Amino acid sequence: MALTSLHLAYIIITIVILAALLFKKEIVIPCVAGTFIIGFIYSGSLIKSVQILNNALIHSCIELLSIIIVIALVVSMSKAMIDLGADEVMMRPVRKVIRNHKTAFWIIGLTMLIVSWLIWPSPAVALIGALLLPVAGEVGLPVVWAAVAMNIFGHGIGLSSDFVIQGAPSITGAAAGLDVNEVINASIPLWITMSVVTAGVAFFMMLREVKLNKSPLAAAKKELVVKEIEKPRLAGFIAIFMPLSFIADIVIMIVFEINGGDATALVAGTALLLTCMITILDKGVEKALEKATDHLKEGFKFAMKIFAPVIVIAAFFFMGSEGFAQEVLGSEATGLLNDIGLWLSARIPLSKLSVVLTETAVGAITGLDGSGFSGLPLVGSIAQTFSSVGNIHIAPLAALGQIVTIWVGGGTIIPWGVIPVAAICGIEAKELARKNLIPVLCGFAATIIVAVFLI
Repeated sequence: MALTSLHLAYIIITIVILAALLFKKEIVIPCVAGTFIIGFIYSGSLIKSVQILNNALIHSCIELLSIIIVIALVVSMSKAMIDLGADEVMMRPVRKVIRNHKTAFWIIGLTMLIVSWLIWPSPAVALIGALLLPVAGEVGLPVVWAAVAMNIFGHGIGLSSDFVIQGAPSITGAAAGLDVNEVINASIPLWITMSVVTAGVAFFMMLREVKLNKSPLAAAKKELVVKEIEKPRLAGFIAIFMPLSFIADIVIMIVFEINGGDATALVAGTALLLTCMITILDKGVEKALEKATDHLKEGFKFAMKIFAPVIVIAAFFFMGSEGFAQEVLGSEATGLLNDIGLWLSARIPLSKLSVVLTETAVGAITGLDGSGFSGLPLVGSIAQTFSSVGNIHIAPLAALGQIVTIWVGGGTIIPWGVIPVAAICGIEAKELARKNLIPVLCGFAATIIVAVFLI
């Protein structure tokens, strides 16, 4: 295939946006301009391109709506708990385990990993954020590094392996003509390399930053001073009942094999019911009618404040995937990122190093749309193609593509891929992506070296 003016425009605009990010500039205007330009090139009409700009925002909002709602409802629930003082009661036993910022980093990360394997990272973010974030701040772990731990262990280590639900290796294996177990077995040495290097580098960067006093530890601790609780028995009951409710959700998800969006919906619905219940028990029915509304307003205000620019940014990058492009541009539209990845793979000279680098590049490019799974069929197909024309082991190559695609798009190093964690932690997505960048790139470098020997 040949690249068209549409593909070239998408590449150029993406480079401009990434350059703006490197210079720490906001990228809403470049993304608006990019969406408009892509719409104009595709339609050839100014009127139609303006309509495409609006439609892209609408469909982007639809894509993100489930995340927006779950974050809004979890924040609403947390407001109700804070009002009652249940958050303070819930933190007390956890403080005995999480004694300092070092243990907080690993406990948050490993808990996120386990829950992500069981129910998926997005609902896991809501659970871990509600339970462990306040404690992390109290022991001096800056919220941005708590977010890094959640992001790396959940959307990176957890999602790129997906050993329990096996959604990712199933898609990769189907595209590469492999059994899911072949992909999983081949991925283990690469996954271990990526996980150990990335988590290790992130941990030592956190230690260095804390030591140099670049993070507002004092401010984080100050916000979490012990407060007087007016209804200690009720607060104690809620402090136990709330986590038990979410544990029950996890059990239900495992027993009934609920995952993905359905799992997120279960967490969100539980959070809404808990918000109402906590408010009624705390304030009484009459006052709760107004107070529950206030909590919901605060939750949605927080979520929309975080997501307002993200909807605009995501609209441009979502157009790189075929399904979104066809919804916005028209039924004849193709996946621009997939097309670009295929074009690159067809023009790279064959050697073990070039094959590994090509699979890595294609995985990274297809991950730019912010969906860790949309690029999996492509990297699986490319692995199969390379194995048929040279002495290449297909399973580790496909596994490498899966790991890279998910770490980028699933995601850890692009702002529109880290939205759930950034939002639940109350930080900017671009700040979290910048913190993740060096550890993830170090992980990629180590994993590429291992992959050259395995394929």
